[in-house]
Amino acid sequence: MENTHYTATAKLLHWLMAALLFGLLALGFYMHDLPLSPEKLQLYSWHKWAGVSAFLLLAVRLLWRLTHRPPALPLSMPKLMQFAAHAGHLMLYVLMIAIPLSGWLMSSAKGFQTVYFGMLPIPDLLDKNKELGDLLQTVHMSLNLLFVAVLAGHIGAALKHHFIDKDDILTRMAPRHSKEN
Repeated sequence: MENTHYTATAKLLHWLMAALLFGLLALGFYMHDLPLSPEKLQLYSWHKWAGVSAFLLLAVRLLWRLTHRPPALPLSMPKLMQFAAHAGHLMLYVLMIAIPLSGWLMSSAKGFQTVYFGMLPIPDLLDKNKELGDLLQTVHMSLNLLFVAVLAGHIGAALKHHFIDKDDILTRMAPRHSKEN
């Protein structure tokens, strides 16, 4: 019998990433319009540290996903919905890669090196360039807005499956005791 639930490790990675990304989004939108101050600079450092951590966690998650197939979608799900589900997940992964890279490029172009947890300098990818930095800031913000839209679709689809379709799409990722890794 084929397993219909994700592994305990996949669930843990999913929910850790979800919490981290929601925190990053909230912090990013909050700090964006603050006036320049020591507090704002500290928040930007925390945002960058969390972004690097999310990127590293994503690498672990991708490795896990490549070595542990997710459960198949229900056969009762129409092919178009299966395609939309796969496309939505792909878009989430692409954005989880593109957003931190755009932030890293933006920080480099603006001349603000990221020093992970204040101890590990991450090399700049670009030379300082104000115009490019401003453009990359727009790209970073736009990618985040797109991420919010795709994330809303992801959550909306999970809730639709649970409350309207009454299938196991949501519950198979729900935290619960599992004997698998």
